[in-house]
Amino acid sequence: MADPLILASGSTIRAQLFQNAGITIASMQARIDEDAIKSALLAEDATPRDIADTLAEMKARKISEKHPQSRVIGCDQVLEHRNDILSKPTTLEDARSQLLRLRGQTHRLLSAAVIYHEAKPVWRHVGMVRLTMHRFSDEFLENYLHRNWPAISDSVGGYKLEEEGVQLFNRVEGDYFTVLGLPLLEVISHLKLTGYLPS
Repeated sequence: MADPLILASGSTIRAQLFQNAGITIASMQARIDEDAIKSALLAEDATPRDIADTLAEMKARKISEKHPQSRVIGCDQVLEHRNDILSKPTTLEDARSQLLRLRGQTHRLLSAAVIYHEAKPVWRHVGMVRLTMHRFSDEFLENYLHRNWPAISDSVGGYKLEEEGVQLFNRVEGDYFTVLGLPLLEVISHLKLTGYLPS
């Protein structure tokens, strides 16, 4: 491989997905003001897809500026419910409110990945998954929050499908890796098509 692969993210689950797939990757967290960028995009009536894509690109570009010879993968995930975008819960009350709002409802997760190389974007993809939650009881919710807070504070919607959060759902339509915040199959396909990974 001609140059190192860098994940512009501090996400341990994304890094673990690459590691599990046998792909060596370095992780570097991109310092961008996500809230300010998201607010500006919402003020311009940007779609959830565009917001996820833009944030992923900004992260990749930030790291690529310092490592132009590397392939840099920026990722971002947006949760959309009834035309509103939910962010990561910052408090236990916030997590409770989000999960009550999503209870018995269907929402969408959009996971974007953008690859930069030689200081320019060379590939992008936005995966989408539809998830439907059970009408779980208030008692179940309180027990779930007690067991999983604050671990779920770094996940949009207040759940991790790869952990106990799977019990919140009765239907998931789409790619599992996309739920975890990385359209891994599409990323690997691109790396193989371009000769970065053997095929």
